[in-house]
Amino acid sequence: GSHDSFSYWVDEQSPVGPDQATAVKRLARISLVRKIMKKWSVTQNLTFKEQLEGGIRYFDLRVSSKPGEIGQEIYFIHGLFGIKVWDGLKEMNRFLEQHPKEVIFLDFNHFYAMDDSHHHFLINRIRSAFESKLCCVECVEYVTLLYMWEKKHQVLVFYHHPLCQEYPFLWPGNKMPAPWANTTNVHKLLQFLETTLGERSRYGTFHVSQAILTPRVKTIARHLIRGLKNTLVHRNLPMILNWVKAQKPGVMGVNIITSDFVELVDFAATVIALNDLLLEEDESAT
Repeated sequence: GSHDSFSYWVDEQSPVGPDQATAVKRLARISLVRKIMKKWSVTQNLTFKEQLEGGIRYFDLRVSSKPGEIGQEIYFIHGLFGIKVWDGLKEMNRFLEQHPKEVIFLDFNHFYAMDDSHHHFLINRIRSAFESKLCCVECVEYVTLLYMWEKKHQVLVFYHHPLCQEYPFLWPGNKMPAPWANTTNVHKLLQFLETTLGERSRYGTFHVSQAILTPRVKTIARHLIRGLKNTLVHRNLPMILNWVKAQKPGVMGVNIITSDFVELVDFAATVIALNDLLLEEDESAT
């Protein structure tokens, strides 16, 4: 999985998003401030298509309306506005059309400046983009690749909002817990990942291990120009990757692992390789 999957492009010409504090919005009237914000808002370099081609199958999505804009268009957002959600969904669907056995997870977990009419607009966009590829809510343990292939489903959508109950193809957010360490310290992050894995529910949900470091205000103040990638990610990715390599998938093990800048190391290949351990278990069991 990728963290803030859509943030490979953010619009530094647009107003600052409603996910930011009032003080930041005031400061961001200065264009230089928006340039600096961009360095800290971008957590991926690859487009959706490139991420899919690189093996990413879980997408972490934050969305917002544009206050003051006529209509109900919804955009991706991380400090600054990204592309229209509709454009991203179409890009993903094109990949799925070409690869009918691939399955993706879309996790809509943060919503800003959206009332019920915005939600219904977005949900209809999701339905229009994927149609029969959408997998309706089911017992998690039943949803194997074989199950998806037999039904010709390719998309599971998680929607962290009460309106999910009105649509059978929207999985509730509690089926995709993603505990967040909220730290700049890689040792604290790895300890947190271990602890939350130990606490994860044995059955009935998926589970996201967010292998990401989060800058604090003082981190950004000290390293304004360097940005997220040069300050936190480059230096700590090797340790994070070593933790990933030591994991086991399956019940009480890792399920979905997300990272920033997924192309900087062999992140996707390393996570995908963990599945070989499941095959070895099956072989030894038979």
